[in-house]
Amino acid sequence: MSVPSSSNACVAARASRSRVLRVVLACVSLLISNVARAEPSELAPEIGYNYDEIETARAAGTAGAVRAFSNSTTALFVNPANLAAARVYHIAAFAQIWPEASRQSYGAAAVDSIVSSARVAGGLGATWNFQDQDGIDRQWTDLRFALAYPISDQLFMGLGGRYMWLSQSGVGPLGDSLASSGLPDKQIVNGFSLDAGLTLRPSSNFSIALVGNNLNNPDHGFQPTSVGGGLGVAFGDFSAEADLVADFTTWDKTRLRPMIGAEGLFVDRLAVRLGYRYDQGAESHALAGGVGYVDRTFDVDVSLRRTVAGEGSTTLVFGFTYHLEATGLTPSPSDTF
Repeated sequence: MSVPSSSNACVAARASRSRVLRVVLACVSLLISNVARAEPSELAPEIGYNYDEIETARAAGTAGAVRAFSNSTTALFVNPANLAAARVYHIAAFAQIWPEASRQSYGAAAVDSIVSSARVAGGLGATWNFQDQDGIDRQWTDLRFALAYPISDQLFMGLGGRYMWLSQSGVGPLGDSLASSGLPDKQIVNGFSLDAGLTLRPSSNFSIALVGNNLNNPDHGFQPTSVGGGLGVAFGDFSAEADLVADFTTWDKTRLRPMIGAEGLFVDRLAVRLGYRYDQGAESHALAGGVGYVDRTFDVDVSLRRTVAGEGSTTLVFGFTYHLEATGLTPSPSDTF
């Protein structure tokens, strides 16, 4: 008996999704095995630490220029106000690999802007990070949580919190000392910090954002206080954005990080991203790019950022997001607060 054509299409779609996931998992396994090497990183620790910026594949692919147009789990880590900018219920997992910095980061997050009848959006995420285990041996857990509210259809505001546990037990550039090596078997950082964001979208084509990170001023470089903004334009499935971040803590004086990025969606399935970032503190220029496969129920993304001038470093980010709202399993707003 022949199989109906609609059944053939479903089988083909499932097979295609399975192939995409297998390729991503194989790449992650290969990279992890290459990073696990028994020698200290030659990069300055600030390069691999990356200002405690947790990047999804979308953020990395646009070189971080997503403060104005981010949404979903990217908004949780970049601009909490944008949690309220799109109606989604997403669950995500992601990984960062920094070969030269000997850093690995693994994270998970969930965001919801559908369930609340009061239109309150929220998100929760956590990452587990390991940097240069044969050198400074830095390990930290970063917990993020945020709430956002649409003041109007054009104006969104959000507040976010971070809680970090960080320890450093290796030998730093000055040898075995408190200044260079940290406190073996003790936590250097165990504390809370505050983020805030505001986004104005006067039309569907323009977005302006202002974001502050670690605004309670922890007064150390592990949770640097910074203020950033973004200006974006969008037309259909294509958008471009320019961001500027001022870091007040990491370096000896305030340093800037300007960045630009663009992304587009082709044939309703293929997301393509490009970006550029200049880091005044590290005196480096970096180019970025990424691709993603977008389905109604999930998306899979991979991005690469490479320093082209300055201390050479590579960042690879993989992400998988499940669109729970597409399953029809989410509660209706009338059932919730």
